[in-house]
Amino acid sequence: MRWFVIAALMFGIADVWAQAPVVRRPPAPANGPQAPQGIEADVPTIKVETRLVNVALNVVDAKGAPVGGLGRDDFQIFEDGKPQKTAIFEKESSTPLSIVLAIDTSESVMTNARLEKEAAKHFVHAILRDQDELDLMEFSDQVRELVPFTNQRKRIESGLNEMQRGEATALYDAVYLASQRLDGTSEGGGRRRVIVLITDGGDTVKGSKYMQALEQAQRAGAMVYSIIIVPIYADAGRNTGGEHALIQLAEDTGGKYYYVVDPQDLEPAFAHVSDDLRTQYLLGYYAPKRGTDSSFRTIKVKMKDAGLPYQLQYRKGYYADAR
Repeated sequence: MRWFVIAALMFGIADVWAQAPVVRRPPAPANGPQAPQGIEADVPTIKVETRLVNVALNVVDAKGAPVGGLGRDDFQIFEDGKPQKTAIFEKESSTPLSIVLAIDTSESVMTNARLEKEAAKHFVHAILRDQDELDLMEFSDQVRELVPFTNQRKRIESGLNEMQRGEATALYDAVYLASQRLDGTSEGGGRRRVIVLITDGGDTVKGSKYMQALEQAQRAGAMVYSIIIVPIYADAGRNTGGEHALIQLAEDTGGKYYYVVDPQDLEPAFAHVSDDLRTQYLLGYYAPKRGTDSSFRTIKVKMKDAGLPYQLQYRKGYYADAR
């Protein structure tokens, strides 16, 4: 008899290989019957490689209000245009969060440091649960990690008090390095990875470029939330190109963007981010890896009822070799 063993371990967004040991026929007793001719002693092992792709999804109505009460059968998910079976579905996701809060401390942004710090502190208290963690970074002339990943609010508050003003804005370096830090966090329990940026969108440092920052965020599976500081909407000197880049970064990674004109508006902007992360659906599907390529795989999620006037926000894809 030929035995076949198939073992596959499917967990998180990483590729996982599982290979069972080769099953060997025990040697026949010296005086017993010999194995019939044609039966192989070594039985081949079949390898199965799978990838669990998690997709955090926000659904809002025409007024931008979150839509709850939807179920697994309300959605269709596609990879590279091909329908996928939804293997995981959670409502109002309670899965853990890894967040990098990256604050632009250049002179153009830090106009009211006290209000900005207080708004950030309130956000930290509102968003962090026991299963969550937050990393605090500041960026101006360079990127500086003030507090590594922690769940301790007091440590984060102390870090916020240590922020220092600078002259330049290393925006894309901040996105790149924040994504790298997130890439090293645990993938257990469907953990969601998030970057919250507070900036005016003007990158003025020679370093990482936009496409490098975007790719690194996509490789980490990070959602980028851009809180865009705008001094004056009608200012002809505004860096609208930088703003558009932040908007595109948010849309491509499944995050959102918010404009802030007055520092007092930071509080409601943070509240929007917090509400957004608390009302997400989590969809997951198993996507077989096709060979060893490292191409970008596109993701599309649709409502099965195309007549519903809902907007869906989710990441637009992932890299096949990302871990």
